[in-house]
Amino acid sequence: MPDKSRLFIRARAIQSIREFFINRGYLEVETPVVIPAPAPEANIDAIEASGWFLQTSPELCMKRLLAFGYNQIFQICKCFRKAERGERHLPEFTMLEWYKTETDYLFLMDECEQMIRHVTRALDKGERLFFQGKDIDISGAWERITVRDAFLKYAGITPERAIEAGTYDEIMVTEIEPSLDMGRPVFLYDYPASQAALSRTKKDDPGVAERFELYMGGLELANAFSELTNVDEQKKRFLEELASRKRNGKTAYPFPDKFINDLEFMPWSAGIAFGVDRLIMLLTDSPSIDDVVTFTPERL
Repeated sequence: MPDKSRLFIRARAIQSIREFFINRGYLEVETPVVIPAPAPEANIDAIEASGWFLQTSPELCMKRLLAFGYNQIFQICKCFRKAERGERHLPEFTMLEWYKTETDYLFLMDECEQMIRHVTRALDKGERLFFQGKDIDISGAWERITVRDAFLKYAGITPERAIEAGTYDEIMVTEIEPSLDMGRPVFLYDYPASQAALSRTKKDDPGVAERFELYMGGLELANAFSELTNVDEQKKRFLEELASRKRNGKTAYPFPDKFINDLEFMPWSAGIAFGVDRLIMLLTDSPSIDDVVTFTPERL
């Protein structure tokens, strides 16, 4: 079982997350965990449940709420992904997601910083976090580097060339992520459009998606988008992802028709998925995700 002190820190951290969003006028929502069709993603596998699926993310339902007129919403919930297990992965994990209309991914970078600082203050952590031998300064400016610049700086290749060669994911994991500044949080942003299935592309550069990921101490904590609201483009991308799953012999998901129908009414907005368990790892200097949850699958 995990150390009791870690569970107290986890509880207070989740309480402070709620305080942060409620104080900003966000509505806390709950959406179904068992859904008929997850977002079609080639590399994320959902767990089947009585003919439907356990959610890999509450994303589709929360975006439908945006389409129904809810402007600021957040949710802390359980998500499930098949065959994900390791020091940083569990098949059942806790996700924070929040969405805001009339804004973009750059706003969410700022809000993400503010949320984490709010949590560390609530826990009397000060302006430095110590994680597995790394001293992370969260007080000053957090680094922001584009995917293109990161590939050129750390791998000597453009992301487009890496995608063509089929080495993009390998380079990201083995060369880019380990090279990011460990002494402060880093936002890696402006991903190739092919690496962001639900993200809006930039007006002045349609080959780039308005997406960012947040890294702290080598941990990936968040994944955010300026949301794609073009129905035809989203339908096209979903069909491409479903075709990729079929080619690779993976479970065929039903097409999420109701989401696509509601997307027409979804306003300009941005959303972010944030790993709560990994944040607790940082706050408690825990080397494994097993140390910050009450039960792992092996303990059940």
